Amino acid sequence: MPQTTIEEYLGDEADSLLDFSAPKISKDRLHLPGPDFVDRIFGPSDRPIPVMRSLQQLYDHGRLGGTGYLSILPIDQGIEHSAGASFAKNPDYFDPEQMVELAVEGGCNGVATTYGALGMVARKYAHKIPLILKINHNELLTYPNTYDQVMYARVEEAWNMGCVAIGATIYFGSDESGRQIQEVSQAFALAHELGLGTILWCYVRNGGFTVDGVNYESSADLTGQANHLGATLEADILKQKQPTNNGGYQALNAGDSSYGKLDERIYTELASDHPIDLTRYQVANGFMGRAGLINSGGGSGKDDFGQAVRTAVINKRAGGMGLISGRKAFQRDRAEGVRLLNTIQDVYLDDAITVA
Repeated sequence: MPQTTIEEYLGDEADSLLDFSAPKISKDRLHLPGPDFVDRIFGPSDRPIPVMRSLQQLYDHGRLGGTGYLSILPIDQGIEHSAGASFAKNPDYFDPEQMVELAVEGGCNGVATTYGALGMVARKYAHKIPLILKINHNELLTYPNTYDQVMYARVEEAWNMGCVAIGATIYFGSDESGRQIQEVSQAFALAHELGLGTILWCYVRNGGFTVDGVNYESSADLTGQANHLGATLEADILKQKQPTNNGGYQALNAGDSSYGKLDERIYTELASDHPIDLTRYQVANGFMGRAGLINSGGGSGKDDFGQAVRTAVINKRAGGMGLISGRKAFQRDRAEGVRLLNTIQDVYLDDAITVA
């Protein structure tokens, strides 16, 4: 993609995002993505050889194959956001084969979806594109709606279907987070025993994290700590929402309240208010990039291409590993969905966009 096109997508933020050169945490401290990432990071680790082979399959596939960057298509929204609400814009995606075909045509490294969806198509596609089984979900049929990730699949079924990895979500900070941590820890350990990689959706969720009308569930400090917990659970890859603010710990420790532990240097020496700095703090909390950061693409809206490019530029320049974008791609016709995925990938293929 020509640099001018990326600048056009970024609009008024182009100079701020493309020319940023003063991060609080130097890139020299990070373990950055690259063609040798699996050898360099997991070679000295406790990961079994079959895990390294599975991860290498993921990193070697698609348009970003061999770069160390990832473009993953996730379609678990039929459970997480309800099928009708997710697929009304394009009913083709009620059919799981259409999901996988979008990932194939879109040049993705892999596709992540549900037990039932992969079970319908695994024999046809497991050798054509890396499959990732999302093993737990939150559903929106319970009345009133509750927010809890529960297991929908056994890890063994991911192995039986030829998957290269499993994915799971933890709602860190929620009432049920303790149980979720235990379940996912056990699942990830078994996945590694079976030779599968592990990807953790490290989401922060608690109504109490909204203070004075500001929602800190996507603050850099709270999501950074969620990433650190995810890396501690031996997630090989961390999925996280890109930060929209900072100061969650500060807000939750205002007045007479007391929450967690903080050091003011988090906000002065480890991050600034610049979006690349905020995202770098997420990268740093993943063992300085050893557990790679993929940011989520967010919901579909009026400026999907511009927002996707913005998210990708911030992630790449922060030292992240790629994007996992679903609704922006599948809530439109196939050709446009492929074009959006390719547009994201072009950011990572553009050598002019460097790590800050």
